[in-house]
Amino acid sequence: MFINNFDPVAFYFFSLEIRWYSLAYIFGITLGWIYAKKYLINDKLILNIFDDLITYLIIGIILGGRLGYIIFYNFEYYLNNLTEIFMLWKGGMSFHGGLAGIVLSTIFFSKKNNINPFTFLDLIAVVAPIGIFLGRMANFLNSELYGKETEIFWSVIYAKVDNLTRHPSQIYEAVFEGLILFLILNFFVKKKLLYKKGLISSYFLIFYSLFRFLLEFFREPDPQIGYLIIGMTMGQILSLFLFFIGIGLFFKKK
Repeated sequence: MFINNFDPVAFYFFSLEIRWYSLAYIFGITLGWIYAKKYLINDKLILNIFDDLITYLIIGIILGGRLGYIIFYNFEYYLNNLTEIFMLWKGGMSFHGGLAGIVLSTIFFSKKNNINPFTFLDLIAVVAPIGIFLGRMANFLNSELYGKETEIFWSVIYAKVDNLTRHPSQIYEAVFEGLILFLILNFFVKKKLLYKKGLISSYFLIFYSLFRFLLEFFREPDPQIGYLIIGMTMGQILSLFLFFIGIGLFFKKK
């Protein structure tokens, strides 16, 4: 048993709070960018304009992630508290919304540069698990998105939540959606699938959705939503939808 009593604030810079979640975004994007440029991109044209894409991705992640959370997870609350929509420091980001933001911003950037969007989307898919891993670890440090009650010996007490022993579901997701997914996608990269535009993206959607759907069984549902269709969480419903998109993309590109 482990007692989680971490402070969500990593450190203070003068009077400014630097939170673990902010650092996860910063390091996730930075490490993904470095890895892609150093190990994945061989085309000089793509290498030259890849830096310009980062700005579009950051905007897509922030806008998509925030709007996704508002629409999918807490629409009624924000409808009655419009000013809090812009209070990102209070939390509230959706992976599926952020993914939609990334896809749309990448398509816009690719059209602008007359390049196949999957040239970039496949690269992003390979490095995205780095950010996912760091994001889930930040969730753990923040004592949010915690797991269901359990008696297993590696259970965690989230001191800022209650005194119950719970599944460290954030760690499960960090391992499967982050580390293992990263290894799987890099295995396919070694099989030269980056040359088959869209296949890597389809594998990302399929495996991420599968891992997320299964791991949601260990995680407490969002309290403001609870369980929805046939006992599924919102995360499972969105992941199921994403899974079938991945399957469709796989057969189209295969």
